[in-house]
Amino acid sequence: MDLVRHLRYFIAVAEELHFGNAAIRLGMAQPPLSQRIKRLEEELGARLFDRSARQVRLTETGRLLLGEARELVARADRLHELARQGRGTVLRVGVPPDLAATVIAALVARFRETHPEVRLAPAEIWTADQVTALAEGTIDVGLVRHPVSAPGLRFGEILVQVQGVLLPDGDPLTGAGEVHLADLAGRELLMPPKEGEPGLHAEVLAACRRHGYVPPQVHQGAGLGLVLAGAAVAFGPEVEAPGLAWRPLLGSPIASRVSTAWRGETAAAGDFSAVAVRTLKESAGMTDEGAVPTRRVSRRPGMLA
Repeated sequence: MDLVRHLRYFIAVAEELHFGNAAIRLGMAQPPLSQRIKRLEEELGARLFDRSARQVRLTETGRLLLGEARELVARADRLHELARQGRGTVLRVGVPPDLAATVIAALVARFRETHPEVRLAPAEIWTADQVTALAEGTIDVGLVRHPVSAPGLRFGEILVQVQGVLLPDGDPLTGAGEVHLADLAGRELLMPPKEGEPGLHAEVLAACRRHGYVPPQVHQGAGLGLVLAGAAVAFGPEVEAPGLAWRPLLGSPIASRVSTAWRGETAAAGDFSAVAVRTLKESAGMTDEGAVPTRRVSRRPGMLA
């Protein structure tokens, strides 16, 4: 058992006195959090919380251990910080696994130009896992998708990337100038994993329903193999790839909202955030939130409200 990680979970629940709120703060689901607290209690041989349907309270043992837990976690963080200092300044950055490689390369190159003394260490992590990693101190700054709820995090400027639809070559809709979401009826949809991007997942499917598209099945993954195979469609920015066709969506109903996120006062994270905003605007075609023009989407017979 990773004792320090489990102590972080214990501290979050002890401070929130609510498993649901603690799970949101840690960027994880409530059942796994409850299981890990139970595992810690079994390891220590003592109950840490009194649980009821109405409230969660620290036991006397829990109150005695809370201060020690905070000190142990602080010491572990200090050890990691000293290790980073010993090998030079390293900024550990979380990025979505489906972010284009060219964009990641541009981020690293641009940051190196302006901050040659800092080495970027990117790791491909979905938003929910980034929130947990930020809380645990295993990354310093993340590039997250909204909506995301995580008390204690600071967010940089939110940028918006309008999404079109990726279709397999030969799909009848590839001949259209713009595709209405309702035109995708009957086609299965490929999206990032729900556990990794819960906010985006819910927001996109809600937009689909509003505009008359209810996918018969939603697949989860980062690659586009299912689209290439003609088994699904996906939403994303414009790309050129053999076997794929990209078409804009009428009315721009689907968009990805992205920002940097970090915890505490970290100068390097703030510097990275500024570089990320410029790079994402130039290399990924993102724009300021609120600057995306919206067009009226005509209601079709049978469309959902």
